[in-house]
Amino acid sequence: MSKSTEFRQHLEAGYTFKGDAVLLGSAMLDGEVLTGAHITAPLRTFNRHGLIAGATGTGKTKTLQNIAERLSEKGVPSLLMDIKGDLSGLAAASDGHAKIDERHAQIGSPWQAKAYPVELLTLSDEPGTRLRATVSEFGPVLFSKILDLNDTQTGVTALVFKYCDDNKLPLVDLADFRKALQYLTYEGKEEIRDDYGRISPASTGAILRKIVEIEEQDADRFFGERSFDVMDLLRTDERGMGVIHALRLTDIQDRPKLFSTFMLSLLAEVYNSFPEVGDKADPKLVIFIDEAHLVFREASDALMDQIEAIVKLIRSKGVGIFFVTQLPTDIPDVVLSQLGMKVQHALRAFTAKDRKAIKLTAENYPLTPYYETAEVLTKLGIGEALVTVLNEKGIPTPLAHTMLTAPSSRMDVLTDAEIKALVRQSRLADRYNERVDRESAHEILTAKLEAAEAAAAEAEAKAQREKELEALEKSRSKRSSSGSSTRSRRRRRKKSTIEEIADSRMTQTFIRELTRGLMGLLKKR
Repeated sequence: MSKSTEFRQHLEAGYTFKGDAVLLGSAMLDGEVLTGAHITAPLRTFNRHGLIAGATGTGKTKTLQNIAERLSEKGVPSLLMDIKGDLSGLAAASDGHAKIDERHAQIGSPWQAKAYPVELLTLSDEPGTRLRATVSEFGPVLFSKILDLNDTQTGVTALVFKYCDDNKLPLVDLADFRKALQYLTYEGKEEIRDDYGRISPASTGAILRKIVEIEEQDADRFFGERSFDVMDLLRTDERGMGVIHALRLTDIQDRPKLFSTFMLSLLAEVYNSFPEVGDKADPKLVIFIDEAHLVFREASDALMDQIEAIVKLIRSKGVGIFFVTQLPTDIPDVVLSQLGMKVQHALRAFTAKDRKAIKLTAENYPLTPYYETAEVLTKLGIGEALVTVLNEKGIPTPLAHTMLTAPSSRMDVLTDAEIKALVRQSRLADRYNERVDRESAHEILTAKLEAAEAAAAEAEAKAQREKELEALEKSRSKRSSSGSSTRSRRRRRKKSTIEEIADSRMTQTFIRELTRGLMGLLKKR
């Protein structure tokens, strides 16, 4: 038996599945394509996650595009992180090329140009449906992890959430959380002292600095309403094809904090919202995270723990996550160990560090007598990859050097006019692009403080008026008392002058002699 025939039989045994599967390409041996030796991936195991890795320019993004197309044809919706902006081409049929026809002739599979149902999403001002979430939806634990707070600061955050819940103060955006935190630290500290305790101004200052840090990366654009409902990701079109949601992130590359914040909130919301489905015959949703190193580069230990937990648990919701990056070492080992499907494009050995990375990468793949894995990794052509997937029993399939199929859609970006037309056709844009600014914690607490200030000002004005009236009354009383005393003194002075004349000795002698004279005359008569 020839080596080629033996290899074919080896692959046939490893890649024969009972259920539906997605075609990835055809196997290669010693640089030759084995026509008809198809490498497929069972739909049942797409919720076991995957990795698409390789150096720049080796075809990672086209592999992502190709898999999303095949899933859409099977009625499975997906969410793609479009970092470079070239995945919008999924909405237009490919123009075709002679090299594509040649490739598929070697693979032994027909190729057909096709457009797919695409929904453009955005976190910023780019055309598309806006994605937002409220601070309340994050909850105190996840919000604290995103801010990378310590235990004390996390406790303060939990206190703010608890107070707002108890007092029906909606935490919609970062302004709401900031206002609530400042209020409870200063103006409202006596209000919460007995039931919640007090908040240290030092803790408040530290948390506010963390908020400023993510605001500098425009995170305040993401927090708000109308909040995106993740159940809208589970859509198919009138043909039964899964809708491909392309999140445009071309202006987010220099803001990894915002990107990781969004990704973690999205995964948490999907996990909390989707029902348990166990092992389905096909996934409910597949998420592709391009430039995945951006998620992990800024992640704290607490954030990493959260990502690891979600990756482990979310598969029971029927959701698969594919990380797309240059090196498998960009993905933490605890996450890498959870990835069932691996599509490894070429790696380049320019330095000793590169050679070490290639050696480590080769050790992540199943052993095979047909390849020197580390050597093949450096010789893979564009659109070729080393592939291994999980079979329906969860066992890794044989490692295969694979000529990958070509995408059926356009392998380039849409024009501005095409993008605008696509947004106009959206069933979600009108609903989510309207920003709702309802009364929330910021407005309620601001009104409360203004009312308290107005009441305090009125009370102070009333006290001032009463003080002025009292002073005026005292002044009037004093003037009245002073006038009476003056008149009395004047009367006493006039009376004293008469009395002095009447009481003088001369006057008394004169009156006495006059009286005697009168009495004498009366007697003589």
